[in-house]
Amino acid sequence: MQEETRIYKVSECINFKKTTDKFGGLSNMASGYPIVINGVFIRTSEALYQALRYTKHRKIQEEIISEKSPMTAKMKSKKYRELTRSDWDKVRVHIMRWSLRVKLLENKNTFGKLLLETGELPIVEESSKDFFWGAKLLNNKLEGMNVLGRLLMQLREEFKEYNLDTVEPLRIDDFYLYNKNIPVIFEDDKNNFELNIGLFK
Repeated sequence: MQEETRIYKVSECINFKKTTDKFGGLSNMASGYPIVINGVFIRTSEALYQALRYTKHRKIQEEIISEKSPMTAKMKSKKYRELTRSDWDKVRVHIMRWSLRVKLLENKNTFGKLLLETGELPIVEESSKDFFWGAKLLNNKLEGMNVLGRLLMQLREEFKEYNLDTVEPLRIDDFYLYNKNIPVIFEDDKNNFELNIGLFK
C-alpha cells in the first residue's frame, strides 16, 4: 500500500474518531468484536495487532491480551518496543490487514453489517496525532495517509464480492501466537469456542 497523503472532505466520507461514534465499531479500539485464535480469546483487534509485534515473546503477548481495555493493551505494548520484531515496519500493514480480516470473519453479523453500511463512501479514521493510520481534521477536510481507512475500504470490497469463510495465515517469518503457528482460521472457530468455554461476556 502506497504511503502517501490523502485528502477527504468530511461531508463526503464516513469518518470516526471515538468508539462511541456511529461508525466507531470500525476502530480497532472498539469492544464487542471478539476474536479467537488457537483457542485464545482476544477482546479487540487492537490487542491482537499489538500482540503480533512480539511473536517470539509469549509472556508479552499474554500480558497484552489479558488486558480488558484496548488502550491499556496498547500502552502495555509500549513497554517492550525494543523487543518488537525486527521487520515490523515492513510487515505491520500486512498484519493490520490480516487482523481486520479475522475481525470480520468472526463478527460478520455485527462488524460486517457496519462495514456494509458505509456504502461506497471513503472511510477515514480521524486522529489528531496519527497521520499514518488516520487523518487530521483541517478546515473541514481530513488529511493524512489514512492507512486503516484504506484497508477497511479494501476489506469492504472483498466482503461484497465473496463470502469470507476462512483467513489464511500470513506468509511471513515467525507468525506465532503463544509460541504456536497461526493456522487457517475458520468462520465457526469462535462459535465453537463460545459454546465450549463460555467466555464471551
